[in-house]
Amino acid sequence: MTSPRMKTAALFLSIATLHGVTLAAMPLDIAHAQEAATAPASLTITFQGISQPTGELRGQLFASEAAYGGKGGEPAAQFVLPVTGDSVSTTLTGLQPGRYAIRVFHDVDGDGKMAANPFGIPTEPFAFSNDARGAFGPAAWSDAAFEVAGEAATVITID
Repeated sequence: MTSPRMKTAALFLSIATLHGVTLAAMPLDIAHAQEAATAPASLTITFQGISQPTGELRGQLFASEAAYGGKGGEPAAQFVLPVTGDSVSTTLTGLQPGRYAIRVFHDVDGDGKMAANPFGIPTEPFAFSNDARGAFGPAAWSDAAFEVAGEAATVITID
C-alpha cells in the first residue's frame, strides 16, 4: 500500500525529472536569445537644432522614475559634450536593457550651471528625451521615457 506522503514525493520527483528533461532539450538558440536580452546595450543620442555653437551640452540618463524625479538613486550615466556646430552625437555603452529618460541643457556660457532668471526660469536651452515638454518644471517621466533594447543599438534624436 502506498502512503499519501510517498505519492506526493513521487509526484515531485516526476515533476523535477520532467523539468530537467525539458531544459536539456531546450534549443541552444533560445538559450542564446535569453542571454542576449540581458546583454549590455548601447544608446546613440543625437542632439540637433543647436542655435549657438558654443559651450557644452550637459546631460543625464536615468534608469528609473525615482532617480529622474530626484527621489532616490543616481543617474545611470552623465555626459558633457562640447558644442561646435548645430548638432552633437554621443554613444553610451554598457547599459542594461530597459526604460530610460534623458534630460539635458545647453551650457552656453560654459560655467557648468544652468542659468536662470530671478524667478528660477531657465535662460539656457534645455530638452528631454522624446522631445517631451514640462509644464512649470521638468517633463514627466512617462513622457520622456523610452526603451533601450539589448539586441540592437538604440538610436534617438533630441531637438
